[in-house]
Amino acid sequence: LNDNPSHYKVTLSGTVKSPKISFDPPFLMLMPVPLDVKTETTIHIIPQDFLRKSQIQVELPELELEDSDRIYPFSVQFPEGKNIVISSDGTNKELICHISFRSSRPVSLLGNMFFIDEEGN
Repeated sequence: LNDNPSHYKVTLSGTVKSPKISFDPPFLMLMPVPLDVKTETTIHIIPQDFLRKSQIQVELPELELEDSDRIYPFSVQFPEGKNIVISSDGTNKELICHISFRSSRPVSLLGNMFFIDEEGN
């Protein structure tokens, strides 16, 4: 460089990866059960491309009954925790999630559960 008019050109390239999660199984169908009997299943949450520790939160559907009562018949548990952890090889550890349903009132629904990270994604 010292008084040398040569120009240097640097080209950078990269790939942006957005964090995402996938599910195994990809959808959930619980079997009909008698009133006030719990039915449950286990799903695996597979996080991908999370670069830092994050925690999963779940928004469960609320049901409004004919008499205007509101119930939350679903519950969710993470037996090994709900933190997305990055392993030493840079991959994210799979999370186990138990989803259960119980209602003392007759209901039928088709709805969504939202699994979000700390940033609302």
